[in-house]
Amino acid sequence: MPPRLVIFLAKPSVTERAVPIVNVHQAKTQLSRLLVQVENGEEVIIARNSKPVARLVPVQRQGKPRFGSWKDRISIDDSFFDPLPEEELAAWEGN
Repeated sequence: MPPRLVIFLAKPSVTERAVPIVNVHQAKTQLSRLLVQVENGEEVIIARNSKPVARLVPVQRQGKPRFGSWKDRISIDDSFFDPLPEEELAAWEGN
């Protein structure tokens, strides 16, 4: 007897909300209101002829880079400090 395949379908959470879909004309006329929704963490789908074409989502803000965050990620070989060959040195100096 072949193994039985069992599929469990997850029920949507009560807290999940449907993503609003607006057409292009609505998006153009109500862009400021849609941006407020997006700033509040919501997504908005923009559709053309009832077909989704774009998604407005909040931008993930990045913090300032921390000093030393690349430590142990980059290594410089000792040959980096060797003198350049004459022809390469001349090229750098414009000769």
